[in-house]
Amino acid sequence: MIRFWLHLFFVLVCFGFWEPAEARRARYKSPSPSTEKKKTEAEKTIERLAPGQNINIDQMSGKWYLLSVASRCRNLLESGFKVESTTVTWTITGAKVSVSTVRKLNFECWEIKQDYMKTKTPGQLFLKGKRPAENLDIMVLETDYSSYAMLVLKRARKITMKLYGRSSEVPDNIVDKFENRAKTLNLGLDVIFQYPDYGFCESTEKVLDMT
Repeated sequence: MIRFWLHLFFVLVCFGFWEPAEARRARYKSPSPSTEKKKTEAEKTIERLAPGQNINIDQMSGKWYLLSVASRCRNLLESGFKVESTTVTWTITGAKVSVSTVRKLNFECWEIKQDYMKTKTPGQLFLKGKRPAENLDIMVLETDYSSYAMLVLKRARKITMKLYGRSSEVPDNIVDKFENRAKTLNLGLDVIFQYPDYGFCESTEKVLDMT
């Protein structure tokens, strides 16, 4: 049981739900002049990240299949071969986007509930953390609403990029575009994880409500 809850914790960290306190403290230490360095092109690109133009969040409602994740999350780097089939359903009510993530954990189907909030920037959502350092920005970089969507989850300078599809497969040119965009964020093929296109949960046995 302890191993299961530890696994669940690290899964949530990778989804951008939580961040270890040690990481927060380390990130906010003031750099000394001797350790400061010029920003890389990837760092500059991350700072300039913005949603795609004219994104209509309301058209993102409905079910999506998680196809690929580009991330340097420690848990994925160590056990990315164990990723499980995952679906996400967006239900939009006014300024609130209720997000239901369904996937297997320890051979049981779990539903993880969250509430994102719309912002003044079209295509950008916000997830409030327990403290400002844990706030999360969610940006829709590109989508056609009917077949694919590319999202970035950003907390400070740490990012995760995700590719979703309305079905469990998308055309190769969309996959190539996702991988190329991830590369500009210093997320190369070595940190891109493909999710299974089979074995999806038809119903859930456990619920984790984080709303």
